Formats: sequence, structure tokens, C-alpha cells
Amino acid sequence: MFSATLQNSKKLQQICRQLHSAALKVAVSPQYEESVTSTFASFITDIRPEHLSDVVRHRSKRMILDNIGVGLVGTTTHVFDIILQYCQDLHSSGYGKAAVSSVYGRKDLMLSPTLAAYVNGVAVHSMDFDDTWHPATHPSGAVVPSILALSQLLSKEKRISGEDLLTAYNVGIEVQGRLMCFSHEAKNIPKKFHPPSVVGTMGSAAAAAKLLSLNREQCTHALAIAASLAGAPMANAATLSKPLHIGNATRLGLEAALLASKGMEANALILDYVPGCSGFSAFYGDYQPKSLSPAGEDYEFLLEKQDIAFKSFPAHLGMHWIADASVSVRNRLINHYGSFDPSAIQSIVLRVPVSKYINRPYPESEHEARHSFQFNACTALLDGQVNVGSFSEDNLHRRDLHRLLKKVVLEHPEDNVANFDKMYGEVVIVLKNGDVKIGRTDTFYGHWRNPLSRESLLKKFRSNALHVLGEGQVEDVIEIVENIESVSDVSQLPLSLQ
Repeated sequence: MFSATLQNSKKLQQICRQLHSAALKVAVSPQYEESVTSTFASFITDIRPEHLSDVVRHRSKRMILDNIGVGLVGTTTHVFDIILQYCQDLHSSGYGKAAVSSVYGRKDLMLSPTLAAYVNGVAVHSMDFDDTWHPATHPSGAVVPSILALSQLLSKEKRISGEDLLTAYNVGIEVQGRLMCFSHEAKNIPKKFHPPSVVGTMGSAAAAAKLLSLNREQCTHALAIAASLAGAPMANAATLSKPLHIGNATRLGLEAALLASKGMEANALILDYVPGCSGFSAFYGDYQPKSLSPAGEDYEFLLEKQDIAFKSFPAHLGMHWIADASVSVRNRLINHYGSFDPSAIQSIVLRVPVSKYINRPYPESEHEARHSFQFNACTALLDGQVNVGSFSEDNLHRRDLHRLLKKVVLEHPEDNVANFDKMYGEVVIVLKNGDVKIGRTDTFYGHWRNPLSRESLLKKFRSNALHVLGEGQVEDVIEIVENIESVSDVSQLPLSLQ
């Protein structure tokens, strides 16, 4: 048995050597048949600002602004303080001496580009307030901190324009979306790994590679290096460590691109499906990659077809359906009885998709509460809304809330699938007098089918940003982002976030 195992191991090693040899040929030989990976590398190098449509520009600027806002309010959290102290200690010990990149919400505090990207990325996801796409991931948090930090590093040699930044951002978003479209698994609420820790790392690497003006071969290696730095398990969702997934994605993707710029190499078939020696296919069991169309004016970005979801309160996206449905049924009770009386409730039935990590009957921390159907439904019933303050320690442990939590039962209808494009939230209130009231939400306000208005998006941004910036600074940031095409030196944007 041992000899057979050894023989199989040698065969696998031989296959991998052959694949590596073939991959090198792909990278250096223009006559060699084009690979999936090479089309991604070509897209990164060839895409130009003029290839971005008006729709893509409009949507991506909204995403950038929202991401900056959730990052700024994220600097008020405990997890941000931990990571910031850690990064400052590293810097003080000599790691990353090139302190050229800004830290959100910390006046005059600069770190190395990778550490700044890391700490700002953690801030972005510290409250689970960042945007969500379909297939399911948080695309912006892995890209915005990376390219903002890198723009400040590059500004020492050349000016990075707003057009440059906007193009690099869309490269990072597009790469994430295309990779997820190669898998049916990716379209559903995840079970194995947190998607931004995987595709986010690839997107950060692609965006940084674009901003660094890497050539096609270097872009190939940047993606392949990033794949070796990707991944985080879903078991760490609803813990203090979940924000690290975004922080690591933006930091490690940036590092991958910087390493590629220095000559680091990796497998040039990393995005191709190669039986017997997995590349990116290691993350998805049904991975079926396709070549990207050439960059040009006719290229259609995924963001053109698939808009983004913005959250109105800081919690897992699935909570927005159940919170809206809870407010709806609460209003029905008030309209019928004149008031909302929690003591009159016999039971609360939540009809939601099956998803283990957001089924938390009695959450014990703010992070668990952000991932609890039960908590968000009961909070919305008691308060008529869920907001930033809903996840405080006082609200988490109040008696009225726990009385309601004990009355909650979950049901999982077959037609309510764990997919952000198909799921719904339904709340059934059974009263002690036998009366039954139902609230249902198929599409909440902020979902891509019902997007936030400009007024609502700006209201959210101002509310978040004012936690750490003055009113004048907040309005300046809005002005810069909404008119980013006219900005000649975008390295001034991260400075305005301190």
C-alpha cells in the first residue's frame, strides 16, 4: 500500500511539473494557445478609462463612497482598535518603514501601504455594513483600501488620477464577479469559506496590478500569487475575526501585485481548470472557467448588468429581509390594535432560507447578533427599526428582547432558497387571542432590484462619516468621489479621510 501511495504521489508531482512547464510557456510564448488566465491578464493590462460606460461609472462611484463611509464608522469599533495597535507595533519594530499611506479617521497617522490597507480593510467590515453583490460577496472592501493606499505610494513618483483609480477599482470588481460566475455554488449564501477572502484577494491583486501598470506576464503572476494567499472559513463568521477576512483580502492582494512587480512568479494557469492539479478550482467544486472577452468599448462589465446592494443597518444582508418583514407586521398590528404589545404575542414564526451561520436563537455578542435572524426580527418588532445602535451591549441583553426571542420558531419553505437574488423574509405573529398577522418582504430598499436613491446613499454616508470627520471634510469627500474623473492627484482622497 505504501509503495502504491508513493507511486501515486510521484505521478501527481510529475503532472504538476508538466503543468508548471506548460504554464511558463503560456506566459512567455505568444504562439501558445491562449488560456483563461492569460485572458484575465490581458483584460487587466488593456482596459482603459474610456471603456467604462456611464452606468458603470455611476454605480462604482456610489460603491466607493459607501465603502469609505462604512470604513470611517468602522474606526470606532473594538476590532479596529486591536488591529490598529497591532499594525502600529509592527511599524514601531521596523516592519514596513515606508509610512506613506493614511489610516482612516486617525489624523496624521501613516503606515506602510500594506498595513494601511489591512487596518482600513478591517474597519470596512468591522460592522458588516459594506456592500453585497450577486453572486454573494462584499466586493468593494477588498479593493478600495488597497488602491487608496497604493495611490499614496505611487504618488511619490507619479500622479495617479481619479480616472486611473476608477479604472483600477472596476478591474478589481470585475475580476471578482467573473470568477464567481464560473461556479453555481457561488450564487448561494456560502457554507465553506467567506467569499471576499477568496475572490476579494484576487480582485485586490488585479486592481493593484492595474494601478502599478504591470505587464501581462506580471498580471498573470499577481493573480496566481494571490490565489496562494486566499481563503478564510465560514466558521469565523459572527466572530471578532470576520473583519480580518476583508483586511487580509485587500492587504494580501496588494502584496501579491507588489511581489509580481519585483519578479515573483507562480503558476500561469492558475485560473484554468486542470484535472489532477487544482488552481483556483480548489475553492469551487463546480468550477467551469471561461475566457474573458477582450477589453474595449464593446466589453460589458458585470456591474452594467448586476447592480449592488447597500445596507441600511450594519448586519448580514439576509437580516434586511427579515427586519423589513418584521416592521411590516408590526405596523399591521398597530393599525389594527392601536399599539404594539409584545406581551400579547403567543409565537413568532420566521420563514427564512436554511443557513446555519445566520440561525442564532440567542446571540451572545454584537457579531453574533449581526448574524441572527431571530435577533434582528425581534429588534425590529420592538423598536420599529434596526440601526447602528441596535447592536449595543444594552440592547443585546434587554429583558423584552429575550422574552420575544423565546417565542421565535424558524420555518424553511422549499421555495425560500439561500440566494440573495431569490430569497424572501416572512414573519408570522400569532397572538394569544388567536389572531394572526403576516408581514413579508421580497425586495428590501437598498437591494439591487430597489436601489437606494442618491439622497438615501448620501444620508447613510454622512451619518457614518460624521462619527470621525467634520462636516466640511464630509462634504469635501462627497465632492471628490462624485467628481473623481476630474481629480488629477487622487492620493489627496485618502488624506482627506483622516
